[in-house]
Amino acid sequence: MKEDQQLQMLKALTDAKGISGFEAEAREVMSTYIKEYADEVYTDRLGSLVAKKTGDSDGPKIMVAGHLDEIGFMITSIDDKGFLRFQTVGGWWGQVMLAQRVTIVTKDGEVPGIIGSKPPHILTPEARKKPVEIKDMFIDIGAESRDQAESFGIRPGDAVVPVCEFTVMKNEKLLMAKAWDNRIGCAIAIDVLRLLQDVDHPNTVYGVGTVQEEVGLRGAKTSAHLIQPDIGFGVDVGIAGDTPGITENEAQAKMGKGPQIVLYDASMIAHKGLRDFVVQTAYEHHIPYQYESMAGGGTDSGAIHLTANGVPALSITVATRYIHTHAAILHRADYENAVKLIVEVIKKLDHDTVHAITYS
Repeated sequence: MKEDQQLQMLKALTDAKGISGFEAEAREVMSTYIKEYADEVYTDRLGSLVAKKTGDSDGPKIMVAGHLDEIGFMITSIDDKGFLRFQTVGGWWGQVMLAQRVTIVTKDGEVPGIIGSKPPHILTPEARKKPVEIKDMFIDIGAESRDQAESFGIRPGDAVVPVCEFTVMKNEKLLMAKAWDNRIGCAIAIDVLRLLQDVDHPNTVYGVGTVQEEVGLRGAKTSAHLIQPDIGFGVDVGIAGDTPGITENEAQAKMGKGPQIVLYDASMIAHKGLRDFVVQTAYEHHIPYQYESMAGGGTDSGAIHLTANGVPALSITVATRYIHTHAAILHRADYENAVKLIVEVIKKLDHDTVHAITYS
């Protein structure tokens, strides 16, 4: 894939609107790109996309899962003056939300809006020192009444999506967009299948775009149950510890220093055999990597590894700044090295190797 084609794919994936439970647009974009490299593309009944590529039909099944959904909001009510109340969908920190642009996706089309609250000018000095609570925020769409808001097509239950157009930064290695969490995982799944074209691999690979990861790893449960993989990789974003104020003890990873191999998070302890195999493969192919561990959070691997009677699984992530905000930044080389690492691992995952990993 040429550089401009890759950027077009990343733009299409991240510009797509797809909060948890409303992933159709993002799923269609992923399907458009991945179907060229797959033998079969289908969905489970919750909406996760599965692209199957067969190397050896009698070989083990390898699942590479990125999640389609992004964090956002849902409209819960419209007040008499036409302002919208909402609830968060996925994890939000209130301090990154105020005065940010959003798009409400209605049955009649898209409606622009902005997240608002009381202006600081009318607050007491004591109140100004405190963060505004999410429950006190609202969305302003410029409507003058409930009737007018409803005439725009607004209804409770509508999805609300952050606004940030895909941007190549002045340092062209860095890319800014909404929804890197986790359209970068979807891009990795696409590129893994692409790089396995015309390559002998002793297994069947499933590139998966899961739904509803941000609200409980839900699509990973259903898609893994459908696939019944022998090995699972959750590909996602991780914390970049290279901005001011972050200590080495809080987050060690740096953008541009390679994909992160996640040792531990709240959803899973990395499978030791698979972790060691991936690290050895990175060493053999001179692919940079970093270790990551997080006391909180989790990835789709957390659901995949509990499927049926157990699946050796590992999370491979891309260090990203400002995740769970309207705009995040990652390093293109980390994305490309994550793809390269997973491809080299897959080339070696035959029955004997998978058995040795599983029971190591």
